[in-house]
Amino acid sequence: MICWMNGVQQEADSLRISPFDHGFLYGLGFFETFRTYEGKVFLYESHMIRLRSALADYRIEMPYTDEEILAAVYSLYQENGGEDGYYRLNVSAGVHDIGLAPAQYEQPTVLIFQKPLHLPPVHTEKDGVWLKTVRNEPESAVRHKSHQYANNVKGRLELASLKETEGFFVTSEGYVAEGITSNIFWAAEGQLYTPSLETGILPGTTRAFVIETAAELGLTVTEGLYMPNELESAEELFITNAVQELVPIRQVGEKIFSGKEGSVYRQLHAGYQQAVNRMKESDQ
Repeated sequence: MICWMNGVQQEADSLRISPFDHGFLYGLGFFETFRTYEGKVFLYESHMIRLRSALADYRIEMPYTDEEILAAVYSLYQENGGEDGYYRLNVSAGVHDIGLAPAQYEQPTVLIFQKPLHLPPVHTEKDGVWLKTVRNEPESAVRHKSHQYANNVKGRLELASLKETEGFFVTSEGYVAEGITSNIFWAAEGQLYTPSLETGILPGTTRAFVIETAAELGLTVTEGLYMPNELESAEELFITNAVQELVPIRQVGEKIFSGKEGSVYRQLHAGYQQAVNRMKESDQ
């Protein structure tokens, strides 16, 4: 696998990151995951705004412009023979003395790697499962997509596979939060619901796009604090993330949902695909 690290393409086996990088020592690092469509990144600006907000919060300087990062992604796309893939952009705090002393991280380790997309056919359904692991509270006012992923890993260990199932977290107060790798939406009587950012969930880029698209379609979108029984009383349920897009959920426990036949899901999925197609035709 060819990767991009600190401005240079390298074979994955040749990558070297110092054990004194504070991303390793203290989990201080942030990342974005996305996929390409004919070499273009959907919602790229939103991904970078979220990443740069996290970096600024922890005083990590980003040495590359958005344009340079996008060019690096495209260079890997070309290196991969022009096949679209899954990409992770990772910014680790960088090497510093042991201890929590620095006022600024000026030389972070910036890494981009890709892997092939292994996605099921469009509209493939999953099941949902309530996790025993409780969603932890974020370190900041808004959750960042950080290296501190142990809570997600703990939830993942409850499942045999993520291929056909998504685990759903609740907060310590019992409110519906998010999936292990996704945000959650459900529809009832033509209205759309999703947990509020007050629950400490990740402000997903696809989540924000779905909320915006729903409003454009005339769907009422309500963000709030909901108990699991409120979700289970819905007619439709689906999850979102940047790689899998919108994924319909067919069942949680004994509750059966509309799954891929849900009218709200279908409208929003079509809106997503239309936006992707417009991006493909653009000059990005």
